[in-house]
Amino acid sequence: MMKKEVMIVTGAGQIGMAIARRTGFGKKIILGDKSLKNAETIAEIMNNAGYDVVPFEMDLSSRESILAIINEAQKYGEIKYLINAAGVSPSQAPVEAILKVDLYGTAVLLEEVGKVIAEGGAGVTISSQSVWRMPQLTPEEDRQLAMTPTEELLSLPLLQPENIRDTLHAYQLAKRCNEKRVMYECVRWGERGARLNDIAPGIIVTPLAVDEFNGPRGDFYKNMFAKCPAGRPGTADEMANIAELLMSEAGAFITGSTFLADGGATASYYYGPLQPQE
Repeated sequence: MMKKEVMIVTGAGQIGMAIARRTGFGKKIILGDKSLKNAETIAEIMNNAGYDVVPFEMDLSSRESILAIINEAQKYGEIKYLINAAGVSPSQAPVEAILKVDLYGTAVLLEEVGKVIAEGGAGVTISSQSVWRMPQLTPEEDRQLAMTPTEELLSLPLLQPENIRDTLHAYQLAKRCNEKRVMYECVRWGERGARLNDIAPGIIVTPLAVDEFNGPRGDFYKNMFAKCPAGRPGTADEMANIAELLMSEAGAFITGSTFLADGGATASYYYGPLQPQE
């Protein structure tokens, strides 16, 4: 029997599952989520559809927990693929948690998987269109987000509470860090013959998005997808279309990139009907 390639998936949500279903057939999938119940639910759905998924309880904000899921995955062979779809949204968590999970945790995950990723391997992490609406950072701030040793990241001046307006701003900074970190880490992954990319989704219909639609910024989001060129929110499967390219041989020349897939919302924000009114 052929030995299966090993894939780590973090975040047992709609986007993580859609990408895993699209790219994970025939592979051994270790599915990590902060809620073991969530991981078990998705694992059961996928196993009943012919996949081979092991649920695992993991906390993206903890290096120890990240090392534990890597250790679990290595029991089945070399890790060849990473899908990081874990994270918290601005309506779900306070500033500190957003920075600890989305910013620090993602940086640690990309770093630690990058130390062991197999030759020919590929990783995809999920950021957000949201960062594209944040005012530009200075080149030095971008460089700090990209290159600061992971354990020092949360000490950076621009990430201190007095410099963060609200949870949305914290989220945008975290996702900016994700995109910069992908550029930095792809160089290290490349030394091992592996690739790493990022997808920045717009509004995707997931339980998390439904929370947002019904949350304090619900009208803002509904207006956004009504006035973007696509005229609708996206689906997790459309994000899986991109991931399939990025993780396959067809994407062999693509690494260190971010793919914005937002139905044109960012374009509309700068040059269309979503432009902020002065």
